[in-house]
Formats: sequence, structure tokens, C-alpha cells
Amino acid sequence: MNDQKAPPAAAASAEAIAKSRTLAEALPFMRRYAGRTVVVKYGGHAMGDEAAAAEFARDVVLLKQVGINPIVVHGGGPQIAQMLDRLGIKSGFIDGLRVTDEKTVEVVEMVLSGAINKQLAALVTRAGGIGIGLSGKDGNLIVARKLTRTKRDAATGAETAIDLGYVGEPARVNAAILDAVVKAGAIPVVAPVGIGTDGRTYNINADTAAGAIAAAMKASRLLMMTDVVGVLDKTKSLMTRLSPQRVRALIGDGTISGGMIPKVETCLDAVEGGVEGAVILDGRVPHAILLELFTDGGAGTLIGTAG
Repeated sequence: MNDQKAPPAAAASAEAIAKSRTLAEALPFMRRYAGRTVVVKYGGHAMGDEAAAAEFARDVVLLKQVGINPIVVHGGGPQIAQMLDRLGIKSGFIDGLRVTDEKTVEVVEMVLSGAINKQLAALVTRAGGIGIGLSGKDGNLIVARKLTRTKRDAATGAETAIDLGYVGEPARVNAAILDAVVKAGAIPVVAPVGIGTDGRTYNINADTAAGAIAAAMKASRLLMMTDVVGVLDKTKSLMTRLSPQRVRALIGDGTISGGMIPKVETCLDAVEGGVEGAVILDGRVPHAILLELFTDGGAGTLIGTAG
């Protein structure tokens, strides 16, 4: 009686061949990014899952091991909300930005610069790298200015200033600090909390912080991990490559709308600031950053001058 199943040795050989083929296909991309900086904005679904967070840390360490210089900038909105609820502190949103009073900013700093930042740095270290947790306040890494917003009255057209409290945007990034950490062989893990010239602490949107850091470091790539597959056209199909001009046209005709607008605007600012390409990709996909960097198809929407 013939056994139709492959012998164990043959099966193992087939698996080894498949892995070898994957490595061979990835090698040109590893060479392309060797010695270059890749900034990863980490947040969303993957951040709240312990196994997914450990997998992300391993992927980041792999980038370092093949000669790429990753920098991680993380968010933490859900964790901040949970802590505010636990402490009985009410906090609202305007245009997707958390209104941040003095009590709230203390919680924001505690959660972002404390628990989340150190846990993620520890995961990177446990995965075989050297994770160095930093706050934007450390060494004036991110000098912030107060973010201003206005609201237009539909009837009169008059504009009224909206006070978001201690919400800021990057005015300056001290790239020398990140350079020193990278040259020491470590992986910077940055919490998006900034310091103002007035000495006050400012809560900064993680996407915005990542974009500013990518521009300051002249990164090869800014990878924005989100909970969506990327930028979709009117038929809900993924657009894999877009030029800045095309992005602006898509905003103008309403194809890009809602919460996707600030994300693509961050990408545009980064590209205009010297980043070669910015990618919006689905952080729910296993090994999303490896798929984006080391495969022809990528894993999201690339925005760049060659798009």
C-alpha cells in the first residue's frame, strides 16, 4: 500500500526551501534600507494585545539586526481614557483632540511616559534589542508650542478661538538625542509628550509627533500603523501608491475624508520635510512593518514624491 503523504524529511525540506525563498526575496529590500532610519508610529489594535505587542517588538528588533535604524513613537489614547475614568476625571474631544486641562495632562504624562513607554521599551529589550524609553521632554527632545484651533460660525462666518488646554504640536525636534541613542546600538521608544518654552508639559498627537521626528531624522520611511488597511478610493479599494498632488486632489473631491485627513496630512508634512515616503498601514496585520518594507506589494498606502 502506497503512502501518499510526504516523508517528514521531505516536508521539513519544503518548509526550509519556502523560508529560504522568503529570505532571498527580502534581501534586496534589506540592502536598500541598510543604514537608513525608519520611524514607526505604533498604536491602535496591536497596542492593546499582549501577544501582538510582543510580535511587534520582535519585528522592530529584526529591523535593527539587519542594519536598519528603527525609531518607535507610540500612542496610548485608550489607556489614558481608562486611567481618567478610574480617577473620575472628565475629558472631552474637539476635532479628535483631547481637551487637556492641568489634571488631565498629569495623567497623560503618567500613562504615556510611564507605564506604556517603559513596557514597550522592555518588550524590545526582551526581544533581543536594547529599548530606550524616552519622553519628548527628555533633553528637550520635542519642544512644543500650544496648538490653536478656531471654530467658524456658519451664519456669520466669524471665527472663535478654541482653547484645548495643554495640547501642543512639535515646534522643534532635537535630532541629536535620537542620533546618540541610535549610534549606541539602541532603539528609541518615544512617548509623545513635549515641553514648551514656558516649561509646561504638552500632550501631542502621536501621529504628529512621529511625522515631526521622521522629518527631523530625514527618515527613509514613516510607517503609520492604524486600524484601517490604508487609503481607499470611492469603490473602497486600497490605493497602494499616491503622490502628494494626488492626495490633495482626493481630499478636495471628498474621497479622503473624516479621520483619514489628519493622517494623510501628517504624511504630506513628513514627505515635504524630507522623508522619502510615508505609509499608512494596517497594524492588525501580523508583521505589517516587515511586509511593507521587505515585499514588493507592501502592506498599505505609500505617499511620496514617486507615488
